[in-house]
Amino acid sequence: MLGPLDSLGALGDPTRRAILERLSDRPAAVGELAGSLPVSRPAVSQHLKVLADAGLVTHRRDGNRRIYRIDPGGIGELRDYLDRFWGQALAGFKAVAERGEPAGTASSGIETGPGRVNSPRGQQTNHPQEKRGTN
Repeated sequence: MLGPLDSLGALGDPTRRAILERLSDRPAAVGELAGSLPVSRPAVSQHLKVLADAGLVTHRRDGNRRIYRIDPGGIGELRDYLDRFWGQALAGFKAVAERGEPAGTASSGIETGPGRVNSPRGQQTNHPQEKRGTN
């Protein structure tokens, strides 16, 4: 298993996301997965290899088939990674709420559009623009 950034990269492909969603319902063999996707069995196998290398799925042998399932450990690592950002976002929201700033405003000096900045009180003001001469 690699790490959470590898997991995110693996999930960048819509087919791999679809495979992971199907495996979230129940374990499945390559043939079952391929039957519900617009790609070939070999393509599904390649996608499963990427997901396995990223630590998101595991498999067990059942005769000559491999049954794939979600790897809770890999999903847990990915969730822990993403939870850090969620925690930071909540802390930021709490800080803004405690300062009493209106929703949707920045604390100070943040560009909000062409020629507009937020004042320290969250009010939008015009920002002087440089006049340039033409040659």
